[in-house]
Amino acid sequence: MKLVVITGCLGLIGSHLTKKCLDLGWQVYGIDSLTYAANQHLIPFFQRYDNFAFVKEDIATLSYLPDCDYVINVAAESHVGNSIVDSEDFIHTNVGGVKNLLDLIRKKQKNVDDLPVFLHFSTDEVYGDIAEGSHTELDILNPSNPYSASKACSDMLILAWARTYKMKYAIVRPTNNYGVGQYPEKLIPISVKMLQRGKKIKLHDEGEPSRNWLHADDTASAVIAIIESGNTNEIYNIAGGFEQKNKQTVNKIVQCYFEDERDSKDYVDLGFKREGQDVRYSLDDSKLRALGWEPKKNFDDELQNIVEYYKNNFKW
Repeated sequence: MKLVVITGCLGLIGSHLTKKCLDLGWQVYGIDSLTYAANQHLIPFFQRYDNFAFVKEDIATLSYLPDCDYVINVAAESHVGNSIVDSEDFIHTNVGGVKNLLDLIRKKQKNVDDLPVFLHFSTDEVYGDIAEGSHTELDILNPSNPYSASKACSDMLILAWARTYKMKYAIVRPTNNYGVGQYPEKLIPISVKMLQRGKKIKLHDEGEPSRNWLHADDTASAVIAIIESGNTNEIYNIAGGFEQKNKQTVNKIVQCYFEDERDSKDYVDLGFKREGQDVRYSLDDSKLRALGWEPKKNFDDELQNIVEYYKNNFKW
């Protein structure tokens, strides 16, 4: 039986990972600060499991970590647009929070057990964009906005703490995640919300930027594969290989919403430009696939159910 601490356990990826760990019979100590993006209704659901405990804490001010095998840090401020408006929360959580977790781990007494492995969620955005080809884990980091810069900083802290204090780590860099329960600031849920309100969907840079899409359940499975491999002091890209332009994504959302083949041109506003916009993300995840992982969810198959969920479950 494994003991895992999962920060950000009520977010999209964190909640999928928490459920997988609980279903495996692992003991899960969930931590979440209950920001606006947290799915608080999941607390009573998870508390039905005898192997779940929950605390409301900010990872930047957390003062205690229980003995465990892994500290899985999914907690983060993650919306690029918010970081461009004000980066303070991003530095607080994504940099200060990671430093605090690292220090809590390295200061744990070793007379009870080995120090836990720190498994940290980074992002594909730390590499910056790439016009052709795909980034590998060996590529230089080149972030383009305050969010990705804060995540690149946390990656560097982990590598430095590992070298100085001999700590074990794993860093994962997933691509765009999607799924039910995502806060309506990300592309799929905010598009549905704008359609509900009769307003146009604002697509940055004429919808031309390309993104990879991966279901949060597949991302959670990737983490389980890494843990079960026993590999440490490694970095893994998590992609899945499904890429399309943002305007293609929104066109599919519009068709799912209205349940017909109409074109999205009447429902989008292409006049918005985002500062520091990355034109294309692409990851080579062959290192992860060598562990036996592969994505199971198909974007086009999943999208209709996700759109229906947000049509029927309004979120502020």
